[in-house]
Amino acid sequence: MQETQPVTPAGRRIVAAAEELFYERGITAVGVDLIAQHSGVTKRTLYNQFGSKDHLVAAYLAERDQRWRSMVRTAVDACDDPVETVTTPFRVLLTWSRTNTRGCAFINALAELPDPSHPAHRIAADQKSWLRDLFRELAAAAGCSGPDTLATRLLVLHEGALATRPLPLDTLSESTELARALVRASAPPRG
Repeated sequence: MQETQPVTPAGRRIVAAAEELFYERGITAVGVDLIAQHSGVTKRTLYNQFGSKDHLVAAYLAERDQRWRSMVRTAVDACDDPVETVTTPFRVLLTWSRTNTRGCAFINALAELPDPSHPAHRIAADQKSWLRDLFRELAAAAGCSGPDTLATRLLVLHEGALATRPLPLDTLSESTELARALVRASAPPRG
């Protein structure tokens, strides 16, 4: 069984229950007994599907990552202005964060799972690398100068906005405007 793609209905229920519990309560605070109970399966079924809690955490993050990337890619593909496309992940984050009020599941996972060899740690770290690479790719396609530097700056702004989502601050609007200003400043003049 692949750790990131449960194939049975029970496996899908387990991942759905794990996602809700891990995101709301924290990965280390939630045990497999509670996940089994919430998903309506036995612990044995859970272990048969995933082998360990570590692999279940990885499956939860992989599915979440797949949904996020799909939303971002769909929005990128729908945008016809190359310069505006660079900041698409900020606009998608506004929609995404309406139902994800505890900040970034990947940042939370990295904080809870500091061991780089943990399978879920790798997925969370790869998600951040993917976003930086996407910013770089979009900036280069828009003709922005210094796409590597711009990508890092955009990633920092994006992650800062995400990390502050649980606070009663609207950092996403400010971060999005700052991102647009950075992109416009590095974009070639429009003719």
